[in-house]
Amino acid sequence: MTTVEDHVTAAGGRYSAKDMSVLEGLEPVRKRPGMYIGSTGLSGLHHLVVEVVDNSVDEAMAGYCTQIDVTLLVDGGCRVVDNGRGIPTDVNPQYRLSGVEIALTRLHGGAKFGGSGYKVSGGLHGVGVSVVNALSRRLVVEVDRDGSRYRMEFVDGGKPLGKLELVGPSPRGRRGTSVTFWPDASILEEVNFRAQTVMERLQVYAFLNAGLQINFRDEREGAPAPMTYCYKGGIVDFVKHLNASKDPLFKKVAYFKVAEEGGEVEVALQWNTGYNEGLYGFANGISTIEGGTHVEGLKKALTNVVNKYARGRGLLKEKEENLLGEDIREGMCAIVSVKLHDPQFEGQTKAKLGNTSIRSLVERATNEKLAEWLEENPSEGKLIISKAVQASRARVAAREAREATRRKSPLEGAGMPGKLTDCRTRDPRAAELFIVEGDSAGGSAVRARDPETQAILPIRGKILNVERARLDKMLKNNEIQALVAAIGAGVGEEFEVAKVRYHKVIILADADVDGSHIRTLLLTLFFRQMKPLVEEGHVYCAQPPLFSTVVGKEKIYLKDEPARQRFLAEHPNHKTEFSRLKGLGEMDWEELGNTTMDRAHRTLLRVDIEQAAIADEACSILMGDDVEQRKQFIIDNATEIRFLDI
Repeated sequence: MTTVEDHVTAAGGRYSAKDMSVLEGLEPVRKRPGMYIGSTGLSGLHHLVVEVVDNSVDEAMAGYCTQIDVTLLVDGGCRVVDNGRGIPTDVNPQYRLSGVEIALTRLHGGAKFGGSGYKVSGGLHGVGVSVVNALSRRLVVEVDRDGSRYRMEFVDGGKPLGKLELVGPSPRGRRGTSVTFWPDASILEEVNFRAQTVMERLQVYAFLNAGLQINFRDEREGAPAPMTYCYKGGIVDFVKHLNASKDPLFKKVAYFKVAEEGGEVEVALQWNTGYNEGLYGFANGISTIEGGTHVEGLKKALTNVVNKYARGRGLLKEKEENLLGEDIREGMCAIVSVKLHDPQFEGQTKAKLGNTSIRSLVERATNEKLAEWLEENPSEGKLIISKAVQASRARVAAREAREATRRKSPLEGAGMPGKLTDCRTRDPRAAELFIVEGDSAGGSAVRARDPETQAILPIRGKILNVERARLDKMLKNNEIQALVAAIGAGVGEEFEVAKVRYHKVIILADADVDGSHIRTLLLTLFFRQMKPLVEEGHVYCAQPPLFSTVVGKEKIYLKDEPARQRFLAEHPNHKTEFSRLKGLGEMDWEELGNTTMDRAHRTLLRVDIEQAAIADEACSILMGDDVEQRKQFIIDNATEIRFLDI
């Protein structure tokens, strides 16, 4: 018989209770920040702002807050101020801590766990502002409540400098909470906030909370002008905003709102002349980018209502098959926003809603209210059916093209594009596919690659702009056929991410304007027709260097102009000239391998979708027909181009 004490570790030593440790307070967050904010890069940094703003938005959803002010400070801090009730300042008798201390220093501490503080909130796990405290080098909280102002300060990841103190009366009878924090550079890789990212998030909050005013100010040098977001129309204005970069099929927006004891559902829909579906779900103000029961309920009811309406109006003949959901949703832009008391999200990132009761509520509301809207708006209803019928015919035409591009199995060579130089491994987790611009660069990449794990697919110049093409036309394009066949997971509605042959799909294009255009076309293809590939983090952009120079006998490569300037700042006496690398085709295979493909030296940017609606809008503006809108977008974002927030 073996006792507990007889167990040993792999290294041969004894493993007993003394070898175990318990992380207390906020220590778990600092040890494993990715578990709480997703990453320690830019997305994680901006998640800190979101967590603080979430608390203020919860006050707004509860009916106590009408204004939120967000300020990026000159010294790198961020301040969020609201006019809600203010965090409780009295002492909890059980924990002998003030409400402020519980909120700021205790994970899973707050008023969102079945108490009477909030009927609806986005802060499911109660870790929000405490996580921000844990990942800040300094945090100051000020609370105006019951005519008095209280203040407390924390440093070095949540260590209090003292107890909560009363500092005087509230100015002009103000109430609410102010949280100012400075991110900790010893934990986070990035601590410089990107104004555009913050502004995009705040605008979405304002759309989802009709009448809530959110003010943004950036006090740093060269900052954009202050902005105020406030939308009386709420999600109706949201849909109009998203469709502004497209061509709406009609001016009206279908809108309905239904509230029951178990929750509330709000839906806005409008169709455009394009071919892409834009259906975005939110639960208690949280963007559920992976959908969930509320999105499923809307899809099911929408298909049922539109087919029933089409039959009743004689727009679908008796012998014709019902329209599929994908036919009806072609060109649809829709927001479904639900509020419920006890949301069941999957994980702290809250990407998918799981409550079954809300599915029934959304279905009932859509079956009743959308049917009424269609009866009251027959002209719009006829246009929706006509577009769906055209989509149905295109779907049938696309079936054969799709079959031609579908790979039979990951182990078979049949159906693979002729230009693909595949890797030997059959393990998708280890395999990488480099999509390389041009045959010349493709040849160099083949020589430079690791044949065990790296596959090369050269493409000829710019692929078809899928933003302006239906699936049937898209699948006639040779370059897109090759891409779909190589990746091996299908396309469009039938895309199955589990069948992806490579867990890293890497775009390798020149570091110039043409290369950027090719990247954008490929990213649009992946976002529109292989969206799970992006959502699962399988899409990357390689970073070929723009400059090279020599230090002693060693050749140094620099990614871009900012990297060159940093190098000069660190080497003020450097006199050797810099060579500008004009393109992948002009690099020999050894240079390409050492700088861009070798895992030990390369830099890859992973493409993430943090806000699907924002990404949709960016794709439509950049790849659509409105030249003036595209020009303005480029002007607004030219100084801050990056691929993590497309």
